[in-house]
Amino acid sequence: MTPVGPLVYLGTPEVATVPLRALVAAGHDIRLVVTGPDRRRGRGSATSPSPVAVCARELGLVVAHDVDAVLETGATLGVVVAFGHLIRPHVLERIPMVNLHFSLLPRWRGAAPVERAILAGDPTTGVCVMDVVEALDEGGVRARAEVEIGSSTAIELRARLAAIGADLLVEELAAGLHPAVPQTGEATYARKITPDDLRIDWSAPAEVAQRVVRVGGAWTTWRGERMRVVDARIVDGRLVPVTVQPAGRAPMPFDDWRRGARPSPGEWFE
Repeated sequence: MTPVGPLVYLGTPEVATVPLRALVAAGHDIRLVVTGPDRRRGRGSATSPSPVAVCARELGLVVAHDVDAVLETGATLGVVVAFGHLIRPHVLERIPMVNLHFSLLPRWRGAAPVERAILAGDPTTGVCVMDVVEALDEGGVRARAEVEIGSSTAIELRARLAAIGADLLVEELAAGLHPAVPQTGEATYARKITPDDLRIDWSAPAEVAQRVVRVGGAWTTWRGERMRVVDARIVDGRLVPVTVQPAGRAPMPFDDWRRGARPSPGEWFE
């Protein structure tokens, strides 16, 4: 096993703040946090920092946006969690890195492993501590934990994986990093979720259509207008919305919307 010295941390969204806080709480020397640049996160031209940048500054850590900045830190290991940017080979040659990936590799390599596991109806998923290599999510796995998906939404499942993954990461670093085991089995790829993936197919089996709602951002159309389906349940074998959000309006109970929409007998979403 390899002793773990000073770290650098690379991450961007809210889910990546959980392992960062866990590493700080465990006493790790984090020399630098690299995160995505400030972005516009609403209407208007004002920008705001990433959730990881906000968290890092609260923890008193130095923040940068350029990955090459890690080369000047004296760190001996990098930890990557949902960073979302390319780490070039010349950086990996100087500082080895491990990634906390939210799937049981080699299943669901890529950008959207949580969503793809739900859409595929997988009964379980998990989290891996894996080596970062130039090829996409192909590094050896040093530790893993399996998690039942059940009826979780993507938000709920991602939160569970972040908490379990944070504990797994802290335990693995405390152990000094176990030897990496090459991935075995059939690889599948979790391509980025698109709007087409989130359109509800009302002709599909109800449990399949409900998976789209569980991922978040599901939509359909009513009389030619797009509408979000925020929550839905299966009733007598049919998917029935619980909460909907018509364009330009706030989410509302489906029954309230239906009373106002006054559908014709037999009329349903398109």
